Amino acid sequence: MNWVNAIIQGTLLGGQYALFACGLSLLFGTMRVINLSHGDMAVVAAYVALGVIAVTSLPAILAWVVVVPVFALVGYVIQRTLLQASLQRGLFTTLLVTFGLSVVIQNLLQQTLSADSHKLLTGSLGTSAFQLSDELYVPYLPLLILVVAVAVLFSVQYFLSRSGTGRLIRAVALDREAAQLSGANDRHIFGIAAAIAFATLALAGMAFGMSSSFAPTAGASRLLFSFEAVVIGGIGSIWGTLLGGIVLGISQIVGAQIDSGYSILAGHLVFLLVLAIRPDGLIRTGARA
Repeated sequence: MNWVNAIIQGTLLGGQYALFACGLSLLFGTMRVINLSHGDMAVVAAYVALGVIAVTSLPAILAWVVVVPVFALVGYVIQRTLLQASLQRGLFTTLLVTFGLSVVIQNLLQQTLSADSHKLLTGSLGTSAFQLSDELYVPYLPLLILVVAVAVLFSVQYFLSRSGTGRLIRAVALDREAAQLSGANDRHIFGIAAAIAFATLALAGMAFGMSSSFAPTAGASRLLFSFEAVVIGGIGSIWGTLLGGIVLGISQIVGAQIDSGYSILAGHLVFLLVLAIRPDGLIRTGARA
C-alpha cells in the first residue's frame, strides 16, 4: 500500500512539475530559446503574489487574477526587448542573456527582500485531504495543482491547434522566413507566445509558493526539474511535459520511499536513463504540436 501511495503522491507532484515545464517547453518549441531564468521568474511570481495578498487581502488561491496578467505583459515585454535582440545575434546569446537575467533576479531579491523564506498560506486547503482507504490519503492542494496543470496544458494545446493566432505561432516556429513573406509579424507572434509562457510560469510559481517555502535562491532547482520534465516527456511536446513531470515526480517519491536521501537522485537517474535510451523523449516528434 505504501508503494501505491508513493505513486499517487508522485503523480500529484508531477502536476506541479508539468506546470513549471509548460512555459519552458513553449518558449523552446516556438523560438528555440532555453530560458535559464525560468525558475527565478517563477520565484518572482511567488513574491509578487505575496505582495498582492498583502495589499489587496485576496486569498492566495485568487491572487492569480492579478499575477497572471502582469506576468503575461512582462513576458511580452521581455521577448520584444531582451530576447528579440539576443535572437538576432544567435541562440548562444540568448543563453547568456537569460543566465544574466537569472543572476540579476537572484541578487535583487536577496538585496531587497532578504534571504528569508516565505510561503503563500492557503488555510485548510493546504492541510486537508480526502481518504481513499485506511492508508491512502489524497491532499486537496496538490490535486488542485494537478487539475490546473491539465487544464492549462489542454488550453495551450487547444489554442495552438485551433485558433488563428495559435496557428500563426506554429507557422512562425516552423518556418520564420516563409511566415514573414506571408505577412506575419514574427516579433509580435513571438511576443504572444512569450506572454502565454510567462502566464503559465506565474501559475507554476504560485503553485510552488503554496506547496512549500520559497526563497530568492529557490529558482535553480525549479529550473532543473522543469528541464528534466521537458526532456523526459519530449522537447517541444505540450502533453509530453505532463508525462515527463509525472514520471519525474513518481521517480522522486519512489526514491524517497526507498531511502529519504534518494529522492532527488532517483529523479536525476531516470532523467539520464531516458536521455540515454530515448533522447527524443517519451513522446516523439510525430505526436507533438
